[in-house]
Amino acid sequence: MRIILLRHGESLGNVDEMAYCRVPDHALPLTKRGQEQARAARAAVRAALGPGPVAVYVSPYLRTQQTLRNLDLDELFERVVHEPRLREQDWGNLQDPIEQERQKQARHAFGHFFFRLAHGESGADVDDRVAGFMSDLERRMETEPSHPRTVLIVSHGLTLRLLVRRLCMWSIELFESLSNPRHCEHRTMHKGPDGRWTLDKPFEQWRDSPDGAVQVDGNGEVARPA
Repeated sequence: MRIILLRHGESLGNVDEMAYCRVPDHALPLTKRGQEQARAARAAVRAALGPGPVAVYVSPYLRTQQTLRNLDLDELFERVVHEPRLREQDWGNLQDPIEQERQKQARHAFGHFFFRLAHGESGADVDDRVAGFMSDLERRMETEPSHPRTVLIVSHGLTLRLLVRRLCMWSIELFESLSNPRHCEHRTMHKGPDGRWTLDKPFEQWRDSPDGAVQVDGNGEVARPA
């Protein structure tokens, strides 16, 4: 079984934080550059997916939907499922910029996993819903003969990082030491005969994990901080 994980392209919120004050997070579109990033990623994602068929699970947010459309790989897709459990971490509704900056600072000091946003979710909440999604997905892949063995997931940086944390059983400390993938950057995960998931290449690491944990790539080699 293979899962290709793809982060969306650059969105309006990535270049204009004030956009969150006037546009709901789920409705923020890709920028022109974000659309170009998705089109540029087509060849690499196509190569990672192989000949197909492919089951696609995509966050219902506009920026992830637009990323998927700009890939223009519909001929490979056996099904496309809009999956709410793959949405971005919920920061609340239309956001006040001063309050959001205060929360970002508090979140950084407290820890991204456990800090609960005042009107939204903690990283732990996202981790729980991602775990439920992955449990359902693995069951489908293993028990439904018609379900493709190759899956493409188009989602958000933190959500994808938590999904990998769950599958690889990483510590929370290691998770918090890692950076999100770049826009339209993908990772590939394989499930081996022993039932273990492996990642094709590590995430960038901005500090050593406080508990000494390290990432392990698909060859079983220790991946040191980038």
